[in-house]
Amino acid sequence: MLFERDEKLMSALQVARMYYYQDLNTEEIANELGISRSKVSRLLRHAKDQGLIEIRIRDPDQYATNLEDKIQRRYNIKAMVISVSANTDEHEWLDRVANYAASYLDDIMESEMMLAVAWGTTISLVTKYLVPKQLFNVDVVQLNGSGNTHNINNSYAGEIITQIASNYSARPHLFPVPTFFDYAETKQALWRERSVRRILELQQQADVLLYSIGATDSNIPSQVYQGGYLEEKDMAELEKQGVVGDIATVFFRANGSYKDIPLNARASGPDLELFQQAPHAICVVSGRRKVHGLRAALRGGYLQELIVDEPTARLLLELEGDA
Repeated sequence: MLFERDEKLMSALQVARMYYYQDLNTEEIANELGISRSKVSRLLRHAKDQGLIEIRIRDPDQYATNLEDKIQRRYNIKAMVISVSANTDEHEWLDRVANYAASYLDDIMESEMMLAVAWGTTISLVTKYLVPKQLFNVDVVQLNGSGNTHNINNSYAGEIITQIASNYSARPHLFPVPTFFDYAETKQALWRERSVRRILELQQQADVLLYSIGATDSNIPSQVYQGGYLEEKDMAELEKQGVVGDIATVFFRANGSYKDIPLNARASGPDLELFQQAPHAICVVSGRRKVHGLRAALRGGYLQELIVDEPTARLLLELEGDA
């Protein structure tokens, strides 16, 4: 657009630059130019009327919706992107994502359902935001064991499972076995026991799966990597195998493959095909350093519904060249 360069227009342009580019207020502009504050306001209004000023509002919620659409089209899943403030850290991002995830779980849980849960830092926070919902004939089953070489008890995972079960007046089914067995043969033998097979059968019957993605270097460390579950030789093996993340303590590479990773033969978590077949496979992820694990899980098809913070969603699409 061409503008008539009259004196009033030039003054309006000068004031607009001082107000928007130099971040001066009307009083500071008035003092610097030797005019009244009311004249500064009139010149700003004139600049808007003449089309010198164009104001755009960036709606974070609308931007998150655009990210959701892109993720849904690329991966054929349901995506829920949670807007977070750029001025907060990843702990605040996780808190908002967990809050939303709790509300979403409350919405979809109904009587006669089976809910399978993978314990961890993220899911532990989700439980704090659940709102009690009276349901009937609901079961909540633990997806993977939580004992380690230092402590065989199931208290950490057990608390998560029982809190969720209590929220829905459900029956809790704990899985008091090691997270990782010392020997694959021990796992194979135990998996033949009727009591263990009963838990495995319940997992397969799940209507809803609730879980996150573990990452070795997350800013908010995943429980399995900080709680004495893995030894140095295990971590070295994971690096050698090119592992980028885990679901329910079952590890996978960047391309989504997992079956031939040696440590998985000793892991108590389920085959990841389980996450491809349940009616609801809800993955809750927060934090930029989890993006490579998230990307790999998407490639493997291990989630159907994703709840994620906006910066992590944006980074995911940047890596895919679709920002």
